[in-house]
Amino acid sequence: MAGERNETLNRNARRGFVPEDMRQFTGEALEKIKKAAEDVRYLLNHGYAVKDATTFVGNHYVLSERQRMALARGISSDEDVENRRKKECICREVHIDGFNVIITLEVALSHSPLLQCMDGTIRDLAGLRGTYRIIEETGTAIRLIFEELAAKGVEKAVFYLDSPVSNSGRLKTLVYELAGGYSMGVEVVVIPDVDRTLQKLSGVVSSDAIILNHCESYMNILPDIISRLDKAWLISLGS
Repeated sequence: MAGERNETLNRNARRGFVPEDMRQFTGEALEKIKKAAEDVRYLLNHGYAVKDATTFVGNHYVLSERQRMALARGISSDEDVENRRKKECICREVHIDGFNVIITLEVALSHSPLLQCMDGTIRDLAGLRGTYRIIEETGTAIRLIFEELAAKGVEKAVFYLDSPVSNSGRLKTLVYELAGGYSMGVEVVVIPDVDRTLQKLSGVVSSDAIILNHCESYMNILPDIISRLDKAWLISLGS
């Protein structure tokens, strides 16, 4: 019975959604966040660290922790935006930040809030923290990744999953199961520190800001995928 209850919860899970989102990211609240975003951008452009900038501005505008997280993830300095955009490419072999990309698409398919970020990427507010469960949208998310990579002519895709995260092994199995319908080579690697590995590679698929700052090049596939989804909840905080 316990297993059946867990499966029901997983099927009904709405990835990345908090009930307060309907109030905190709409109407007047969203307009206030957009004003705060301008201030955060100003501070970042003048050398402030992201945490310091969002704390200062968040206190001034009396923002919730989730709204501050949106600012931290959505706003970047002009220099970072320019440097990241210079690294964008179309690659024949890609190295995918597995949990990062899959979870963002699960959030999109769950109609939960997504951030249309200043650097052209799309990020979520889900947060992983070592715990992950496969939900109803997971398979669709993986298929969407394969379809987009195939359309862009990718010949090999390597998925990287963090071994400390729960159910990374199950997700690895699911990726391999769904890869059978595509002609590209697919490899799934479960390792302790995905971020450090991807920071040294080219052809990275991720929206993680630190990875994008350090990797040699990256392929930004999420905006194209999400643009074709119905009812995706995209929040733009800045130009």
